[in-house]
Amino acid sequence: MATEKTNPMKDVSIKKLCLNICVGESGDRLTRAAKVLEQLSGQEPCFSKARFTVRSFGIRRNEKISCWCTVRGAKAEEILERGLKVKEFELWKGCFSEEGNFGFGIDEHIDLGIKYDPNIGIYGMDFYVVLGRPGYRVRYRRARKTRIGPKQKVTKEEAQK
Repeated sequence: MATEKTNPMKDVSIKKLCLNICVGESGDRLTRAAKVLEQLSGQEPCFSKARFTVRSFGIRRNEKISCWCTVRGAKAEEILERGLKVKEFELWKGCFSEEGNFGFGIDEHIDLGIKYDPNIGIYGMDFYVVLGRPGYRVRYRRARKTRIGPKQKVTKEEAQK
């Protein structure tokens, strides 16, 4: 009666979920998109600026064009569940990176269960999920940083399971 022992250091978990809405212009549309992210995540979003001027798109350098927020923990799992439900829990193979992270987009935020508000409108958004194992902190901590071993890294195949 041999019982299967699983290594707790091999458990793959969600480290963070990044939500992004790129409007392409500053002003009222961007503030309304920020309200959508605030409703969804419960935290205040940050704003990103354009790196350079693109005249054909009508954006200038350093103009705020998108808003984003990073969600961790149980809230990230709940929002990801709602996002995957919109995609019917199926993603393309191309959505997964070699490091085991994945991302996808949705066309309408109201599919996530947020009530439609005519004052806000409808926005699409991008989801990006970073997966990791216990012990990943050694790569990012301030003191005694070190590399992650190849067996400890999350692979593309493990992320697709």
